[in-house]
Amino acid sequence: MPVPWEALIPFGLVTAMFGAAGTLLGISKRAQNQGKPPRYHIDPWDETMMERDKRLTGHIRGQTSTPAAPEEFATNSEWYTEQTR
Repeated sequence: MPVPWEALIPFGLVTAMFGAAGTLLGISKRAQNQGKPPRYHIDPWDETMMERDKRLTGHIRGQTSTPAAPEEFATNSEWYTEQTR
């Protein structure tokens, strides 16, 4: 049975495009997470820590090594922005 050589060109193109799309998606995800891999299976504790990190550094993946929080950290809670009835 002969091999259809003319089918190898489209097969190569499709394979290369899937590879390029996957690579670019991975690069984009890492760029959005400051070079760290994306997070999966985020539970409420992780969400709380991500919100804390965002308030401390300005990005949900940012972390700081300073032992004291900035002055504005004491009053930038979402509790102060909710309206009471």
